[in-house]
Amino acid sequence: MKTWKLVSGIVSIVLFVVVAFQSCAAGVSNTLESNGEVSGSAGVIVAIMLLAGGIVSIAVRKGGKGGNIAVIVLYGIGALLGFMLAGSFSDLYIWASWCLICAALAVVALVMGNKPKAE
Repeated sequence: MKTWKLVSGIVSIVLFVVVAFQSCAAGVSNTLESNGEVSGSAGVIVAIMLLAGGIVSIAVRKGGKGGNIAVIVLYGIGALLGFMLAGSFSDLYIWASWCLICAALAVVALVMGNKPKAE
């Protein structure tokens, strides 16, 4: 799981830039259309969760319950907000899915880390 945490952390940090730019464009579109959607703002929050989750994932890749729980919470918040508030910003479903995959694998890492090691 160390390799997965490193790779997912790096990918999440790179995706932060993409999601942030897309979210700004979606926010401008929402404002110009006056459609009452908040998908641009939700996208910015998802982008921040991707950045924070990626940094924490890289920092705690060598183990620790607290680190895995923090990764689960950060990516979980990103996934929840992304799925709930996507509206017409359909790419947000993709980024929320990535957050959900990372959160699920952090749960797997948390569960696997609690098993006693074979001697």
